[in-house]
Amino acid sequence: MPAHPLVPLSAEEFGRNLEVLRGSGRLAPSMRFAGVVLAEPPKADVLAWRPGDDVPRRARSIVWDRADGRTHDVLVDLVAGTVERFEHVPGVTPNFTLDEFHDAEVALKREPRVVQALAARGITDLDLVLLDTWTFGAAVMPEQWRDRRLGWVDVWRRETTGGSPYAHPVSGLKFIVDMNTYELLDVEEAPAAPDAPTRGEYDPALTGIAGRTDLRALDITQPDGPSFTLSDDGELRWANWSVRLGFTHREGLVLHQLGWQDGDERREIGYRLSFAEMVVPYRDPSFDHRRRTAYDIGEWGLGYMTTSLELGCDCLGEIRYVDAVLTDSHGEPYTVPQAICLHEEDDAVLWKHVDERAGAQVRRSRRMVVSFHATVANYEYLVYWRLYLDGTIECEVRATGIMVTTPLPEGAPTPATGVLVDERTYAPIHQHFLVARLDLDVDGQHATVHEVDTHVAPTGPDNPHGLALTTTSTPVRSEREAGRDVDWQKQRVWKVASTRRTNAVGTPTAYKLTTPDAIPHLFAPDAPQFLRAPVIGHDVWVTRHHDDELWPAGEHPTQSSGDEGMTRWTADDEPLEDTDVVLWHVFGIHHVPRVEDWPVMPQDAVAFRLKPSGFFDRNPALDAPAPAGPHCHQPAPTGGKTN
Repeated sequence: MPAHPLVPLSAEEFGRNLEVLRGSGRLAPSMRFAGVVLAEPPKADVLAWRPGDDVPRRARSIVWDRADGRTHDVLVDLVAGTVERFEHVPGVTPNFTLDEFHDAEVALKREPRVVQALAARGITDLDLVLLDTWTFGAAVMPEQWRDRRLGWVDVWRRETTGGSPYAHPVSGLKFIVDMNTYELLDVEEAPAAPDAPTRGEYDPALTGIAGRTDLRALDITQPDGPSFTLSDDGELRWANWSVRLGFTHREGLVLHQLGWQDGDERREIGYRLSFAEMVVPYRDPSFDHRRRTAYDIGEWGLGYMTTSLELGCDCLGEIRYVDAVLTDSHGEPYTVPQAICLHEEDDAVLWKHVDERAGAQVRRSRRMVVSFHATVANYEYLVYWRLYLDGTIECEVRATGIMVTTPLPEGAPTPATGVLVDERTYAPIHQHFLVARLDLDVDGQHATVHEVDTHVAPTGPDNPHGLALTTTSTPVRSEREAGRDVDWQKQRVWKVASTRRTNAVGTPTAYKLTTPDAIPHLFAPDAPQFLRAPVIGHDVWVTRHHDDELWPAGEHPTQSSGDEGMTRWTADDEPLEDTDVVLWHVFGIHHVPRVEDWPVMPQDAVAFRLKPSGFFDRNPALDAPAPAGPHCHQPAPTGGKTN
C-alpha cells in the first residue's frame, strides 16, 4: 500500500484496475482505454490526511467502445476491488492514443487506395513514408462523418531510411480515417507543388557537417553527491523546499504540495502545479494546414508522449531519474524509464555586495531542476520546473524539433501566411499556447488575488521633477472578472496574498506571478478554433478552487465545437476574495518561422515565475553558504563608488 494518497498508480495497481473491470463483466472486448489515472482524493481530504491514516486508492479510466463509439467514465476502488462508477458520457470523443497513431499507419499502408495515391506521386517505398494522424475540431469535420471517431492524416516522405521524417511533405494529399475501425473513408487531393530539393536533413551522417572540435569537455561534478533526497513515496526535499512528484498520461509531470521549511514550520505555497492544456493553431488557411490545430494535452497527452532521458545528453551532473508508469489502450501497464530528471544547477551569483570597510560578500545561486521531455510528433517540448534558494519558482518550456513545411511551385511567391525557409519551401506562421494550472496555497487556502499596476504620478508640487511612481493593487473580486491581461506599460503582476497571515512588517504574505512570455491570441471572436478554447483569450485567469476543474478547454476537447471548461466554470460568477483560488497562466510562442529554425529548430524558451512578495520577513537566502575552494577568497575592495 502506498504511503501517501498522491503517490501515482503503480504497475501493480494498473493491473488491479484491469482485473477488477474484467471481473465485473462490464469491460467488453471492443472497449479501449483512452487513459487511466489515480483518482486523486478531494483536496480537503488530502490536506487532512496524516501518516497512519488509511490511504484511499482509486483508479479513474476513460473507456470508449470501438463498436458503438460510446465513451464511459469509470471509477474503480482498488482497495475494495469494486467498480464504483461505469457511466456513459454522451456526445464526447475521448483523446487519441499512441496505439491508434501507430495502428492507423499500419492499416492505411495496406489500403490499396493509399498505395495508389502515393504511387501516382512516384512514391512506392512505403517504408520511407510517414503517415501522421491528427485530430479534428468539429467545425472542420466532413459533415457526413461527424458521428465518427475521425482522424485526418498528413503524408511525409523520408529521403533515406535514416533521413528526417519531416523533410519532405507530400503536399495536397490527406487521408480521412475512422479511428475505431481504421477504415479509409476518403482520399482528399488538391493541386500541389512537387517535392522541393530541400536541405532538410540534420543527422551529421547525412549533412556531411563535421562536429566542432574546439569545445572541450564540460563536466559537472558533485564529489559529495547531490544535496537533494527523494523518498520512496515520491517526496523530493532540497534546501528548504519539499514537493511531491506526480505524473499522469495527460499532464506529464505534476508538482503536489509544494512547501518551504521556515525554521520549525513547514509553510504551504502550492497544492498542485501542472500544465492543463496546450493549443497549437497553424495560421495558414491553405489545404495543407486548414485543419492543423493541436490540443496536445487534451487530444493526446504529454505523459503518453514523454521520452526517456539520458545522462550527458539531456541532463548533466549528479542525476537521479524517476520512471513513469502508464497504460496502453488495452489498460495494460508499461514503464517509461527515466521519464523525470532531478538535478542541481549552478546559477551564478545569488547576492553580493562589496564594501570599502567590510570587504566583499558574495553567495552563489543554485537551483533544483525537475524536468521531463515530450516528443509531440514533429515538435519536442522540454519542461523545466526550477526551485531557487530565494524562494522563487520558475517554469521554463523549450520548444525544439522540426517545423511543418510545404513546397511551393517553381517561381511562386511565398504566401503571406508563412516564411520561406529553404528552396521552394515555406513554413506557416503558427502559435503555441500553454496553459499552466497553478493551485497556490500561500500560507493556506484563504487568499485574494490582486492585480498590481505601476503608474506615473502627475508632475506637480509634490512631484516637481516627474520622478514619482506609484502602484495600485486591485483585488479580483469575482469570476466575472476572472480573465486578466498583461499590460507592459503598467508592468502588471498578480499577487496571491494570504488573508490570514502577515509578515514582520504587517503586510499580507504573498507570491506574485510574473508573465514575460504571454502572447496575444489574434483570433476573431467568432473563429471556430477560438470558440473551442476561449481560455487563450486572456493571459491570466483566476477561479475558485474545485476539485473537478482541471481542463480549461474541457475534459474532452477532441472533435469539440465549443468550450466546456473556463467559460462554464466562470458563468456562475463565484466570489474570489478570501477563498481557495487557482491561477491559470496562458503563455507561449508566437512562431513566425526563421530560416535558422530549419532543418531542426534551436530551442525557443518561454517561462514564467512565481516570486515571494512579502512571504518572508527578509531575504531568505542570507543563510546561503559562502563559496568554498582555493579560488573563492574574498579580496578587499580596490575601487568602486560608495553610495
